[in-house]
Amino acid sequence: MIKPSAGHAAQNSIEKGTRRVKTLDLERFEQTPLVQEPFEYLIVPEFVKPQAREAISDDYPKITRAGSFPLSELTFGPKFKEFIDDLNGRELRAAVERKFSIDLTGRPSMVTVRGRCSERDGKVHTDSKTKLITVLIYLNSKWESDGGRLRLLRSENTLDDLVVELPPIAGTLLAFKRSDNSWHGHKPFAGERRVIQLNWVTDEQVVRREQSRHRFSAMTKKIFGRFLARGA
Repeated sequence: MIKPSAGHAAQNSIEKGTRRVKTLDLERFEQTPLVQEPFEYLIVPEFVKPQAREAISDDYPKITRAGSFPLSELTFGPKFKEFIDDLNGRELRAAVERKFSIDLTGRPSMVTVRGRCSERDGKVHTDSKTKLITVLIYLNSKWESDGGRLRLLRSENTLDDLVVELPPIAGTLLAFKRSDNSWHGHKPFAGERRVIQLNWVTDEQVVRREQSRHRFSAMTKKIFGRFLARGA
């Protein structure tokens, strides 16, 4: 298991003299129409290429607690790292810029990872104003629960005012432009729910603040979990 290395460009990655296969189906992304109402979004099934999913899943971080974790707090294998490198690559950034008619020059990206969901997760929200684009990629082999299925909503009033419901099935991508009405949430679910979140944000200060917040949250949950395990 390895930690991520800074500045590694996926498109230049070569293993044993052979250029590796990319993990993302950018052609499928380009061909998927952008939905304009009630906010700008698109859903791309099988965005993560089928031949890559099993290896990525095998190398997925072992996460035992609910919450979002920055990459710096996780340990994972090489195939998951390749996947993250592709997410952070120039090609996806350019495709997102074209799709949403947005200039992301100078806008940093950040990645957080979830492995488990708690009953408290899924409350209706729009994402913070510092987030410009949100990309969610699901890596669950199957999904049978009614809970945990993300809903895009017309309003903040109820989860029933939905535009579309998205089961978090392996390889599926959801991308949307953050707005004051980009409402989304899901019914309660507790258990394993694998999702990677990629955001382009306004500036580096946001990245530092969010990563610090997630690290603090991860640390407190870890300490609290140990406290409970001791039966105190």
